Amino acid sequence: MSDPTTVLLCYCTCPHAASAQHLADALVGESLAACVNRIPGIHSTYRWKGKVTTDVEELLLIKTTVERFEALKQRLLALHPYELPELIAVPVERGHTAYLDWVRAAGED
Repeated sequence: MSDPTTVLLCYCTCPHAASAQHLADALVGESLAACVNRIPGIHSTYRWKGKVTTDVEELLLIKTTVERFEALKQRLLALHPYELPELIAVPVERGHTAYLDWVRAAGED
């Protein structure tokens, strides 16, 4: 992932709507992401501190670039209420060219 213009789709879960909206506003407002979609009602089952837990969360789909990822990660970690926030970035291999160009340009405003 050495090309800084590569578009990334990042996944992050949040415990509730307020924290999800706060993160979305900050990441887009600070030009770290072009767009953040919030998907409520995600049911997550995971092992945490030796116990299997199930929670209802909101999933954020964050669109950014490799160039902005490190700054996005640092901001997300600073604002997120979880002790260990999920942040997974997947490179976008294909898509609507005009949309991907818009994501790339979003940090230039």
